[in-house]
Amino acid sequence: MAEQTNYTEDNIRSLDWKEHIRMRPGMYIGKLGDGSSPDDGIYILLKEVLDNSIDEFVMGAGKTIDISIQGNKVIVRDYGRGIPLGKVVDVVSKMNTGGKYDSKAFKKSVGLNGVGTKAVNALSNYFRVESTRDGKSASAEFEKGELTGKEMLDDTSRRKGTKVSFVPDESIFKNYKFRNEYIVKMLKNYVYLNPGLAIVFNGEKFYSENGLKDLLTESTKEEDLLYPIIHLRGDDIEVAITHSKTQYSEEYHSFVNGQNTTQGGTHLNAFREAVVKTIREFYGKTYDASDVRKSIISAIAIKVMEPVFESQTKTKLGSTEMGGDYPTVRTYVNDFVKTKLDNFLHKNPEIADKLQKKILQAERERKELSGIRKLARDRAKKASLHNKKLRDCRVHFGDTKNERNLETTLFITEGDSASGSITKSRDVNTQAVFSLKGKPLNCYGLTKKIVYENEEFNLLQAALNIEESLEDLRYNNVVIATDADVDGMHIRLLLITFFLQFFPEVIKEGHLYILQTPLFRVRNKKETIYCYTDEERVNAIEKLKPKPEITRFKGLGEISPDEFKHFIGDDIRLDPVMLDDNMSIEELLSFYMGKNTPTRQEFIIDNLKVEMDLIEEK
Repeated sequence: MAEQTNYTEDNIRSLDWKEHIRMRPGMYIGKLGDGSSPDDGIYILLKEVLDNSIDEFVMGAGKTIDISIQGNKVIVRDYGRGIPLGKVVDVVSKMNTGGKYDSKAFKKSVGLNGVGTKAVNALSNYFRVESTRDGKSASAEFEKGELTGKEMLDDTSRRKGTKVSFVPDESIFKNYKFRNEYIVKMLKNYVYLNPGLAIVFNGEKFYSENGLKDLLTESTKEEDLLYPIIHLRGDDIEVAITHSKTQYSEEYHSFVNGQNTTQGGTHLNAFREAVVKTIREFYGKTYDASDVRKSIISAIAIKVMEPVFESQTKTKLGSTEMGGDYPTVRTYVNDFVKTKLDNFLHKNPEIADKLQKKILQAERERKELSGIRKLARDRAKKASLHNKKLRDCRVHFGDTKNERNLETTLFITEGDSASGSITKSRDVNTQAVFSLKGKPLNCYGLTKKIVYENEEFNLLQAALNIEESLEDLRYNNVVIATDADVDGMHIRLLLITFFLQFFPEVIKEGHLYILQTPLFRVRNKKETIYCYTDEERVNAIEKLKPKPEITRFKGLGEISPDEFKHFIGDDIRLDPVMLDDNMSIEELLSFYMGKNTPTRQEFIIDNLKVEMDLIEEK
């Protein structure tokens, strides 16, 4: 019988606001991370501060926001109305305190719970807020949520508005680094959703006049568009729609009250349904929904009265009620799309003709593949039953809406030894392993048919659940884990080619990574240092004088499970796979995987020379 623990009044403890946030940060900002993922906590901190400045713009106060990030210090300055001076301390340090509870002032704001800036304050080593209005200013400084000083100025020539500075706490966000690529994408979304707003980030200005149309224009090369972007606007809704000539799956960008709902929600479900319904009625044909939506690239933004999200990080809308004259989000979106899209297609017969031809092409391809797809799905189900390729995580054994979905990771590895090490080392709750058998096929230039005919690709597609859309992606992080040798690099390239060819949105939305594992272990009797570069190895040898033991890891299988646990745990290092904005996907694939060209040969020779120089230096 288990030993009973005394349960008395002494066991009852009340945490103040900052202690609770610091003890359970995931409740407030989702996962922590080191900045290698776009939904890591440091970006949520920035977003929480920015949301307040955006709300000022929406209220007609301040058309410019200045942002500076130097090292780990973030500064956000808006030129809105400024926080009421007597409440500067309260709004950043007292829970459930803020101006957004007044629905008249902020009826369609993102941050309605009064938590955002408090979380930033509590999770920062340094936090400073300064407000200027009516020729006066007030400021307050904090350290990990503790007030360290405040000041009032009765006369100032500073422009009105609010300035927030903070440095995320290194003890909570370990080894973190802000990546400009993720920040720029966030800022672009803000200006797309708020035409007329200017955001200046480290001297670079972001601005949009055409809203979501600009989003699709920048995210997709013009030559890949089947027809010009359909751009429709209403009082509380905006949509942009087109289809890709080459992309296979559906791609959506969705927003609620200025928040990027990366996991969709009721508004996106309604939009996908409305597009199919409207197109069926326009052509008078009951086209299959998958044929209508195949290759669609679209964006939707709506404004909802007091939205309800499924998590604090607001990545999925849970509201069914719209507010105002419309009873539900579904009804509002359906009525808008039905009216506006139908009118557009009637007025633009050339676009309507191209769209119908695309649907008919998708229908033919689906029917041609139907037998193969059925066999492929049966194989995938049979394989999953026997657990040959995929060792899943426990998050997926229960509710698919589990709050820990953001933490889920799938490691794609090759060979029994490597997959064995990761399987034994992983966190079985959130980390899964997919084991490849040898090098995958080079799928450059091949059709989607190969995904179903090739066992490896078919089972990987099934494991990720991305056959039709990214909406139901089963793992937030997809990590390629291969040896750091020539064969390992080749496997990486072949897998990246697979995603670029058939599922580029996995990369576009920041889900694909490369696992970095140490190349060397340097140790003596007292200390062990793992080194990811030759420079780190040299520094470790100097630190552990006189003659430490040096081990060169040639493959993942050589790293013991006990050691591997660190490299895929708190100390995990991930390099995100990102697209080059200056090259189309077709250009990237052609350069790296197409026939040899003088340009690529020159690239290989130049990089080989760099590698040889490094070897000679060693």
